[in-house]
Amino acid sequence: MSDKKTLGIYDAKAQDYAKLTVDDAKNADLAAFIDFLPNGGRALDLGCGPGQHAAQMARRGLNVEATDASGEMVKLAAQNEGVSARQETFDDLNGFETYDGIYANFSLLHAQRTKVPEHVSTIARALKPGGIFHIGMKTGAGEERDGIGRRYSYFSEAELEKMLTDNGLTVLRRNHGEDIGLSGEMAEWVILQSKKDT
Repeated sequence: MSDKKTLGIYDAKAQDYAKLTVDDAKNADLAAFIDFLPNGGRALDLGCGPGQHAAQMARRGLNVEATDASGEMVKLAAQNEGVSARQETFDDLNGFETYDGIYANFSLLHAQRTKVPEHVSTIARALKPGGIFHIGMKTGAGEERDGIGRRYSYFSEAELEKMLTDNGLTVLRRNHGEDIGLSGEMAEWVILQSKKDT
């Protein structure tokens, strides 16, 4: 279930978040995800925020769907050319072998910690054989709220990789770093890009 407090913060700060992340789509991780997919492939940006990443996917020739639980974020994402955006929670995903790629870039970290493995299983089912799953998460342990009240669920890289392998996904690429987010707090993160077994 979506966290109402977290969604309220994103609705209220959608424009601020869009400004903070305006250049986020210019990164090697998104470029690698796009390059893994076939030209014209079907991609889902799960938890798309203001839609800059989905827009870049569309510019690179992918057929992009974008979803977010925040209505204000969906409004921003829908303004990007080539992006089909709709308001949905993680629980609304129910496809079977539907997508060539699913991109969950620092979105699943807002899900309830006990629900994240279930969401990963649903994502794996929704991928076509050979499909690509991109997940970005802040690393750590437990579940807590940040300085502005958003809920975060933290995992180690090993925990995330086990979730992937348990669902027939093999890690192809990984990246690590740390950044200052909307709350002004520095946090370490990991990105894993994996391929569904054929």
